[in-house]
Formats: sequence, structure tokens, C-alpha cells
Amino acid sequence: MNRRSLAPGDPAPWFTQRCTTPAGRYSFDMAAGRYNLLYFFPSAAGPGIGERLERLVGDPVFDGVRCQFFGVSADPGDERSGLLRAQPPGVRHFLDGDGLVAGQYGVPAGGRVLVLVDPMLRIAAIADDTPDGIGQVLSFLRHLPDALAVQRQVPTPALMLPGVLEPVLCARLIDYFHAQDSVQSAIFTEREQGRSLPVTDIGFKSRRDCTLRDPALVAQLQHRVIDRIVPEISKYFQFQVTRMERMIVACYDAAERGCFGPHRDNTVTATAHRRFAVSINLNDDFDGGGLSFPEIGPMRYSAPLGGAVVFSCSVLHAVAPVTRGRRYACLPFVHDAPGAAKA
Repeated sequence: MNRRSLAPGDPAPWFTQRCTTPAGRYSFDMAAGRYNLLYFFPSAAGPGIGERLERLVGDPVFDGVRCQFFGVSADPGDERSGLLRAQPPGVRHFLDGDGLVAGQYGVPAGGRVLVLVDPMLRIAAIADDTPDGIGQVLSFLRHLPDALAVQRQVPTPALMLPGVLEPVLCARLIDYFHAQDSVQSAIFTEREQGRSLPVTDIGFKSRRDCTLRDPALVAQLQHRVIDRIVPEISKYFQFQVTRMERMIVACYDAAERGCFGPHRDNTVTATAHRRFAVSINLNDDFDGGGLSFPEIGPMRYSAPLGGAVVFSCSVLHAVAPVTRGRRYACLPFVHDAPGAAKA
């Protein structure tokens, strides 16, 4: 792909590259939900680059909430020099000495280019590294429309299905959770391609999970998913579900700041087979814990007691902190035979 093939409206390439984050790497798909400015430059020590970086990273528009800044350095020496430092929450730098990112974005060797990416990870603008180019990009970011007002005009790519589980069954599932052992829920990550590892990070995901092992409860849950959710997935998404996994009851507890940060459910090898996530609320006597889709906007959704929210595993989503009580949920995934072949 060369630079001329990228234009506003095109999907921004996803990549994973070395970065000034605590983990040392960053997957760009996780940057969705905010405007992201990528500034490609040959070296932080190059003529005029320091002044450019100082102007950009010092701008308060890069708050990490609505806007983020990523420097993209082509100089392997910048990693050792210490010239590039993260300034959380809104400023990070990719260390692109191997040219992986520049290659995907069509930036030539030695190029100095600004690429603005919108919250859905689409190209919003491409500008040359000039005072006018920088000024236009910053002016655009300072005058963004209200994200919530925009979202009210945009359909959210999810189904809200009431009445999936009866209140009596919901209560039985909650009782089961408390009668069994539960564990702190982990997240999957990959430090090496093809090797998925479970990692616990309660700042990002605070939830306890209990696996359903009662055959009668499992059968009742499967029956309702098959009869009440699978036909709707077929109707609205033209997808034929033939497999189901992960029969768990989960608990987001306000006392433990129960939450789950923005993530996708099928981006590592261990989860690549997943197609749709199903989030069934088992109670409604809690505050917070709403489900959001940051690529679309900040609006939060909560299914009624016994109701489900169904959405593609590829969509970025998050669970807001529970602020009162406990939110109990049943959280299966569904897929098909081709997906099962990847498992």
C-alpha cells in the first residue's frame, strides 16, 4: 500500500508495534473510540523534530479521552536515547525502526507525515508536516462535535433482546455462583504470535467468574440461547450459529470496582474462533456496569433482568465500573464450524 492509496474514509491499518507503554508494545486496534493523530518522522534528533514534538505533545487536546497522540519514529536509536517518553494518558510513541507501521501507511523513508484516524479507526485526514498542516489538524480536534449527540444519530451494532431468561432461572444462576468457587477473571494477551497467555490485571478487568458445571442448569441455559438468541442472530446478522462456549456466571462487584476496559473478544489465537458475544443480565439491583461501544460513542447500555445484549466479538466494547451493588451476568460466546476449526 502506498500513501496515495490512503484517503479519508479508508480503514486505518491495524498493527502491533514496540511502544513507550509499560508493556513495551501496543496494538493499535485498542486505540479506537478516540481520534488518534499519528506523526511519522525519521528521528527525534532530526532537525526541527524536537520543536514539532514539543508543540504537539504539549497541546491539551490530547487528553487520552477524546484524542490521543502517537509519534512514530523510524530511528532505532530513539528507543535508546530516551528522547521519546510516554505522557499518559494521551501521548505515546511507536518505535518503528523496522518500518512496519510506516510501510502499512505508505510513508516513505525519511517521510514526515501526519495521519489523523477517527474513533472507528478510519482515515480522517492526511497532512504534510508543515505549520499550516499541524494547525489545521489541531483546529479540527479542538472543535469536535459532542460525541453523545453524534451517537444518537448512529445505529449501535448490537441487539437488545429482553426475556431471554426467566427471573426464577436468573436467581438460580446467582445462587449457584455463591455456592461454588469463583476466580478472578483473566484477559488473554500475546507477546509472541500464536502464543496466547492469560494475564490478570484488575485495573483493566475486575470480575469474578464461576463455571457452570450443573448439567441441568447448563441444559436450561443452552436451550434458551438456542431458542431465543440464535434465530435473532440469523435474522439480523445472516450468521448461522452451530457452536456455543463458556458457560459461566460472572460478577462485577462495586466493592472491587468491577469493570472491564475497552477490548475485543477475538484478537488473539486462543479466541480467534469467537464470532458473537452474549451478555445476559441476571439482576437489575445495581448501578453502573453499562456496556458501551467506544468506536461508535460513549452511550452505555444495560439489558433488563433476564435480557441480553448480543454483538460481534470484533467490535470494541467496555463495561463501566459498577458503582453500587453487584452486577451478575451470564456471558457465553457463539460461533460456527469454521470458527471451531480455529479453536
